[in-house]
Amino acid sequence: MQILKTDILILGTGLAGLSLAKYINEINPKIKITLLTKTSIDKCNTFYAQGGIAVVHNFIKDSYEKHIEDTLKAGKGFCDVDVVNSVVKQAPDRLKELLSWGIELDKNQSGELDLGLEGGHSQNRIVHYKDKTGYEIETKLVPLIKNLPNTSIKTSFFATDLLIKNNTCIGVVGFDDKNEPTTIYTKAVVLATGGSGQVFGVTSNPFVSTGDGVAMAFRAGAKLVNMKYIQFHPTALYEPNKSQAFLITEAIRGFGAHILNNKMERFVSQYHPDGELATRDVVSKAISDQMKKEHSNHVWLDVRHLPIQTFKMKFPKVYNYCLENGINISKDLIPIAPAAHYQCGGIDVDSNGKTSVKQLFAIGECSHTGLHGANRLASNSLLEAMVYSHSLANYLTNNILKTRIKTTNNIKIVNKYIRHEDILEFRNLIQKFMTYDTIFRATENLESKYQSIIEIENRFLKKFKDYNFHPYLCETYNLIQTALIILKDKMNETTTKK
Repeated sequence: MQILKTDILILGTGLAGLSLAKYINEINPKIKITLLTKTSIDKCNTFYAQGGIAVVHNFIKDSYEKHIEDTLKAGKGFCDVDVVNSVVKQAPDRLKELLSWGIELDKNQSGELDLGLEGGHSQNRIVHYKDKTGYEIETKLVPLIKNLPNTSIKTSFFATDLLIKNNTCIGVVGFDDKNEPTTIYTKAVVLATGGSGQVFGVTSNPFVSTGDGVAMAFRAGAKLVNMKYIQFHPTALYEPNKSQAFLITEAIRGFGAHILNNKMERFVSQYHPDGELATRDVVSKAISDQMKKEHSNHVWLDVRHLPIQTFKMKFPKVYNYCLENGINISKDLIPIAPAAHYQCGGIDVDSNGKTSVKQLFAIGECSHTGLHGANRLASNSLLEAMVYSHSLANYLTNNILKTRIKTTNNIKIVNKYIRHEDILEFRNLIQKFMTYDTIFRATENLESKYQSIIEIENRFLKKFKDYNFHPYLCETYNLIQTALIILKDKMNETTTKK
């Protein structure tokens, strides 16, 4: 067993984890920081984020009050008003810091930041880098973090579980890039592990988004909140038999794209007066209803009426991906369907990212701050990551030096060879049960689906009972547990409504 020690351990290398490391180092460069990622650094939801960051920038047309109102409307009455106020008003300062780190954002002809419009927003306020904002953030931040003093990034490190002693998180146990069992002791564990999209059959999330942080926190006894609130993005490219869907940023709808049914009719305005620019939950429901009505697997996104050269300049990633897949967007319609996109609930945290377990913190998509409510407003997620990493950095640097690193001898790891196809069977079964209809329509079948996944879990545990802490098994078990947590929370909601 390899034993390592660090002052602060961050699980995840998306914007939340990277910006936390940067903020901490700016305040106190002597603090030793270790970041873990279970594959390569860029395999995270941030890397795939297309839209941008919601920031009130033009105070002539826009205001904090408007951004706050838009966020509260999108959240369907389940947002924490104080949190929304705080996050929105911190946005300009966090944006300045991001720019100071070398992140490039698009500007208009006047040299001002180009402000995009997305669903649910009453004003143009999305700062962005073309249609690949997350790519720009990751590619600029990663080398910056790598060069920080007393900061290291361990890739291909799979953390299998949190180490808990007297309701205090003292570290993690897992396997390093050489598959060697490793324990890392620390003064603070920060979960920045992203979401759980891979629980679902079709998702915009990369294959690493298996709910690891949520499942580990659950096993550690941390409080979870609103896991039932899963956001489906309405406009993912429909590609048959492909589980990771390519996202068509809703900034394209802000640019003027239309959504059509098979009769070539626009229909979203029947659900909301904002039409294609309604919030994601509304547009996803409209599309899902239309698909059921027409017995179709998709509807259509129409951009043929838009200026093609401007489109190519603003959305090169979408344009090129469509072209590579035989879709000439100047002539062809784009087939789209909703895909699981964002986990609005998660590990419950306070304003500093503190969970209910001592020395365990959570930021980013795996956390529940109260900002998003039942449905996240577009481009509020990267903003939330920046705000909470900033708050947590200040908290940790003021308190971390007072804490001693604790250890334990109660660790057991068994590492045996397992065929991937044996594990894949269980993943496929879970994803078969977890669909849009499961979350938003099949309320009468929730109990039977929950029991079916319980049976899958029992089969899984029985088959692999002698392989505890194997990394691939742990990831699949995280996926199973997260599916159960989501369904259980949904069942509780249904029972309460009755």
